[in-house]
Amino acid sequence: MRKTLSSLVIAMVLLGWSGAASAGDFQRGLKAYEAGDYATALGEWRDLANEGHAGAQSFLGSMYLAGRGVTRDYAEAEKWFWLAAEQGDALAQFGLGQMYRKGAGVAQDHAEAANWYELAAEKGLAEAQRRLGNLYLKGQGVTQDYPQAAKWYVLAAEQGDAGAQINLGEMYGNGQGVIQDFVFAHMWFNIAAASGIEKAVRGRDAVAKKMTLTQIAEAQKMAREWMEKHQAQ
Repeated sequence: MRKTLSSLVIAMVLLGWSGAASAGDFQRGLKAYEAGDYATALGEWRDLANEGHAGAQSFLGSMYLAGRGVTRDYAEAEKWFWLAAEQGDALAQFGLGQMYRKGAGVAQDHAEAANWYELAAEKGLAEAQRRLGNLYLKGQGVTQDYPQAAKWYVLAAEQGDAGAQINLGEMYGNGQGVIQDFVFAHMWFNIAAASGIEKAVRGRDAVAKKMTLTQIAEAQKMAREWMEKHQAQ
């Protein structure tokens, strides 16, 4: 999966991975993983995973999916993701969504991907919310529904997901699923552009050509206030 370790750690805290009595072992594995010592992480997490620790199972799944510290093995990835997903682990549910969307070791099935993404999205995982929004936008595995796409993009964008922010900018610019509003389009593009994403810069500059100076100033003010609010949280 493409999430950075820091994002995964934040997600773990938000999703309540307390680690129970085996927290020390899990944390040692996490520190080793962060340092690129995948062998140590694997050693710590494998025993925990076999004991039913959902977090360890989820991370093992991601290691096998990406081939980090182990030979890439989609069957192993799916096995560990399933075990964790059945315990309600959002990252594992997202991992299964990724596998079904891409056809990674399983038959490509966008409907199945949507089911797993939704479970993770409902738990607040931003990337799952964005991916689910993408499926609604394209009508893959679900009936095409622009308002539903916008709904999930908003939830992800409010958590700082730059991809969802760009998607919202495009939807407001085109009037898809929302009332066309260049001010909001410019605002979301501008917020994403602060992350240095060229696509966001291009989107912002393109929509600015359709706006008055007053509208641009309002959009810039809204973006600045949004960023100040979220930086303070």
